[in-house]
Amino acid sequence: METLANIESFVGSARAASFSAAARQLALTPAAVSRNVAMLERNLGQRLFHRSTRKLTLTEAGERFLVAVSDPLAGVQAAVAAMAENQGVPSGVLRVSLAQGFGLDHILPLLPGFMQRYPGVRIDWQFDSRQVDLIAEGFDAAIGGGFEMSAGVVARALAPAHVIAVASPAYMAGRKRVTTPEGLAALDGIAMRSPRTGRVRQWSLRNAAGAEMPALVNERVVLNEPAAMCRAALLGLGVTLLIVPDALPHLHSGALVRLAPKWWGDAGAISLYYPSRNLMAAKTRAFVDFTVEAFRHNRLAEQFAGSLT
Repeated sequence: METLANIESFVGSARAASFSAAARQLALTPAAVSRNVAMLERNLGQRLFHRSTRKLTLTEAGERFLVAVSDPLAGVQAAVAAMAENQGVPSGVLRVSLAQGFGLDHILPLLPGFMQRYPGVRIDWQFDSRQVDLIAEGFDAAIGGGFEMSAGVVARALAPAHVIAVASPAYMAGRKRVTTPEGLAALDGIAMRSPRTGRVRQWSLRNAAGAEMPALVNERVVLNEPAAMCRAALLGLGVTLLIVPDALPHLHSGALVRLAPKWWGDAGAISLYYPSRNLMAAKTRAFVDFTVEAFRHNRLAEQFAGSLT
């Protein structure tokens, strides 16, 4: 396959009838242009120019080849110029996978500011609790926790994924205040069955002093989706264990209250996942930088820390 340099050298020389003039246009030396044309002729098995010390003219094969490559070359050059012009300017479709509850409550509100700053980016976001394969499914980024790391994927921690116990004020009305994890066993529990393992998730909670204690909930209701567990708690069905970001809007509104407030579990980190930093698309880099800055500016990592009562 011919290189772009060989074809550009040929077209420039044909139009200028001179290797030297073509070299000036292409910012090459005359020797380099002559060498590129000679390589093209050798690869094609055709002489493209009649050469003399005073004149450079096309052969019949050269004339046919010039007609054949001029328009395609112009298209390639225009595409390369457009890419160079847009280098570093975020544009195109941004495909992101987001955990449903977390994405709706904490990432979607960032979207107006992002779109205002980067008007050339079009949004294609998927809200799902399923763990996606970024590379195989063509996502630019994902936000969630506990993703299995495949080759070529980078994880950047945004905030801790701390688990806390919550229930509705209506459910707790008339019940004893719960100050430690062992008190949760006396309440109706809303437990989670892992979609991956099929097992009911068990948690151990700890406090600032380093003490640990199992959080044994009475499995009155078992669900497989954190958003459903949160909704069940809001309905007054019992106590459940949620990561802080899922519970936070309802704690602020008073629709949920925190139980055993000095105890929390550690589910790892909420992370931003994206393909390798090498040759990262401008739209992806813009989204990564914007999200990291928003978390820092809004101090979300601190708000999501269950250790801060």
